[in-house]
Amino acid sequence: MQATPYAIPKPVGQLLGRLPAYPGSMLFVSGLNLALAKQLQSDVTQMLLGKKLRLCVLDAQWAFDFEWKNDRFVACQNKGDADLTISASAHDFVLLARRQEDPDTLFFNRRLAMEGDTELGLLVKNTIDAIELPVFNIAQFHPRHVLAQAREHFRSRLGNLKPR
Repeated sequence: MQATPYAIPKPVGQLLGRLPAYPGSMLFVSGLNLALAKQLQSDVTQMLLGKKLRLCVLDAQWAFDFEWKNDRFVACQNKGDADLTISASAHDFVLLARRQEDPDTLFFNRRLAMEGDTELGLLVKNTIDAIELPVFNIAQFHPRHVLAQAREHFRSRLGNLKPR
């Protein structure tokens, strides 16, 4: 399905690009955990262990860095190279999330780029293709749900801390 492409205006993208990356990565992984974490097979999560992934939203000038750790995606700092970087416009990522566009089509039309570990890139692509995801529903990213997920994450981290 071909939708009219939308690009975040350059001045808005420049402003967004000045925001610190880590808080955005935390919000992103909260949504990713809600949508995907429980559906991943153990062989996939084993291959994700120790791998840093980066999602670049080109027109927003955002980069979200994350990794798989302790049975969930966790945000990490934007330092150094990622094992796999996936780049596209905000519009194209929304099309992918809503299953209105195929990643192969975007890739061959040069609207989606994957750089880094080729095997990891194929694992990510094939895993997402194999998972039966509901159509992207913005309601699941309501601040109430995202904050509840973040609160659960911080509680679990605090529970793992041992007194000295």
